[in-house]
Amino acid sequence: MSVSPIISMAMSIEFCEGNPHSSQAMASKLAFSFVWATSLFRGTGPCHSLCEIVDRSIPNRTTFPDNPRYNTAQSSYYSGQESELEPQCIFSPTHASEVSRFIKLVTSVSSDTPTLFAIRGGGHAVFSGAANVHHGITIDLRGLNSLARSEDRKLATIGAGAIWSEVYPQLVPYNVTVMGGRVAGVGAGGFLTGGGISHLSRRHGWACDNVVGYEIVLANGDIVYATASSYPDLWLALKGGSNNFGIVTRFDLATRPLGTMWGGTLMFDYTPSLLDAQAKAFSDFMSPTNFDDAADMFVALFFLGTSKTYAAGNVLYYGKPVANPPVYQPFTAIPSPTYNTLRTTNVSDLSTEQASTLPIAANRAINMVYSFKNPSAEVYSELFQTWEDGTKPLADVAGIQITLLLQPHPVTDGQNSLGLLAGGEDVVMSVITVSYADRGDDELVRKGLQAIIDKHEEVLQRGEVYIPWKYLNYADKLQDPIGSYGEKVKARLQAVSRKYDPDGFFQTRVPGGFKLFD
Repeated sequence: MSVSPIISMAMSIEFCEGNPHSSQAMASKLAFSFVWATSLFRGTGPCHSLCEIVDRSIPNRTTFPDNPRYNTAQSSYYSGQESELEPQCIFSPTHASEVSRFIKLVTSVSSDTPTLFAIRGGGHAVFSGAANVHHGITIDLRGLNSLARSEDRKLATIGAGAIWSEVYPQLVPYNVTVMGGRVAGVGAGGFLTGGGISHLSRRHGWACDNVVGYEIVLANGDIVYATASSYPDLWLALKGGSNNFGIVTRFDLATRPLGTMWGGTLMFDYTPSLLDAQAKAFSDFMSPTNFDDAADMFVALFFLGTSKTYAAGNVLYYGKPVANPPVYQPFTAIPSPTYNTLRTTNVSDLSTEQASTLPIAANRAINMVYSFKNPSAEVYSELFQTWEDGTKPLADVAGIQITLLLQPHPVTDGQNSLGLLAGGEDVVMSVITVSYADRGDDELVRKGLQAIIDKHEEVLQRGEVYIPWKYLNYADKLQDPIGSYGEKVKARLQAVSRKYDPDGFFQTRVPGGFKLFD
């Protein structure tokens, strides 16, 4: 049976999920057609879920809760908030044409209670509903994981469900890389549509700045290819606009030459003198007078609740095979590291290692992010102390780990929808990540984390260095990153949404993530 008759029948039948009266109406109005249509669908009852319709229409792509693959997919999310949601089914396309057929089908079926959808790539976002949906359909793009290179190796074509730590090993033999994620397990789709910070972002900007073209399925099911010259408004909107315009199925990314590079992790005992050294070294590193576009890094402070201990460290990247370059010597000269993996290696190796600086997965997790202009070492010291003070009320929360990360903003050329000025060599991003064990501690942890963020923002506002901009891929669901892009950018994104999705499918039927309309 072809898809067209099935879609036509779905349009002619009142979809009865959540509508106890619809079977009577259908029986009286469409008796013959109903008998014919139900022969296509799983089960013998008068009502058939949208999942069953999709399964019959696009075979071998839908997984139900009674299938072991369903549980495997559910358990592969980074956070428990995501894995505890229970979709009615998971749709796993392997080609853009299947995504197109799916969208055309589900938008043709009427229902008193419209089904909700989620779009999943790597599943690394932490808040509930970011890439999963309860009692809806999750579209799992991980089967779209292809990788191809142009003959001149200047372009990489990457499926939207690809995982960066699986992409890099395929590029290393060619001495090129792409602007992808730095932690194993992060997927391409949400990363690139939210901005994306990579190992070479001080040189080549946000990862989205490097996207040449997007293959995307729109709300009407059309597959279009958006570039700077074809659908340019959509192309620009996808550079930071997240999942508001369609389902991206492929990214064409500019490759960047990269053979070996230098980098790794340093860890230190947590002492006042160490914190002073880190504050001074990072403030100096972020000064435009010391700018080196090959250098990118983190300062990280950790609180481990199980042992009631603190630690501090650095993750360093240098996009050349130069050992201990001068820009990092204030960090590498700090005495007595407890852990040191600095070496000449490749980007694939470094992305695998960085996963060890964060929990592999978290029963519960919350991230909050903020940005600011580089201040003096004294301000960093105040931020460190305020963070430490804020961890203490949470010390007895089961399984808690609290991490403060400081890192440079990418140096962008402004070819995106993030609302940031080009340049910005002295702009810093801070994200505080909390992982813990029990749902019952959600309110306590959220209040504690918000208290730290509030105090940090007070410190930065007092010093007149605070920037009201929030990175979407690190933001909490309550932080409104798209609003932080500015009214002009948000209005432009809303206009693009109305143009390509006039019925608001991706605003109302795909509620996860950050939406454009209040």
